[in-house]
Amino acid sequence: MFLHRIILDPRCKEVRRDLADPYQLHSTLCRAFSTPDTKCSEGEFLWRLEPEKNSDGMPRILVQSRKRADWKGIGVQGWLAKADPAIDLGERLKLDSLKVGQRYRFRLRANPCISRKGKRLGLLKLPEQEAWIARKGQQHGFSLPQFSSFDLSEASQPRIDVRVSQEQMIQGEQQSGNLIKLLSVLFDGVLTVTEPDKFINTLQTGIGHGKAMGLGLLSVMPISFS
Repeated sequence: MFLHRIILDPRCKEVRRDLADPYQLHSTLCRAFSTPDTKCSEGEFLWRLEPEKNSDGMPRILVQSRKRADWKGIGVQGWLAKADPAIDLGERLKLDSLKVGQRYRFRLRANPCISRKGKRLGLLKLPEQEAWIARKGQQHGFSLPQFSSFDLSEASQPRIDVRVSQEQMIQGEQQSGNLIKLLSVLFDGVLTVTEPDKFINTLQTGIGHGKAMGLGLLSVMPISFS
């Protein structure tokens, strides 16, 4: 796995088009991982538009892929303002020696939802969103810390110690012309690895729906102790 940090130049009209439609942005990114005469493999990469811009106010994109990107394949002059060298995540995170109990800071932009009568419904309430990410942790090899309510007048109810922000509806247009709308929520916090094999697979494949819309990338950073 390789992690790429890139910065886009919004002065480029193609960048403005891509930022307005996550499906289009995904399609553009695909060109860095495939040749013009081949289709980008499903699951080849995950990506996320970061909430923080760089010092010049330019948007930042995080891309995680199976192989190194070839940004020349984008083929649009001025689209890419900067690309940091690719990071080998297996080496950086020491995944070969990953153990139960390892802790990481994490970020995940995802689509918390449930299925009812064949339809996916976004979870709009904070406790529902917290319960969703907790369930995903159980399924994908990690746990999240809990804390109890400080309001002693109520029964103490455990809550997930995770920051939930940037709740918004995102919309993209598929090649077929269908419009897709999804609830997008940003989760930040600390996780603990409970099942290393499942956790590594989760890093590779992501969490939840809407991966072509820039959702599902679980990015982690080791917690170092001085």
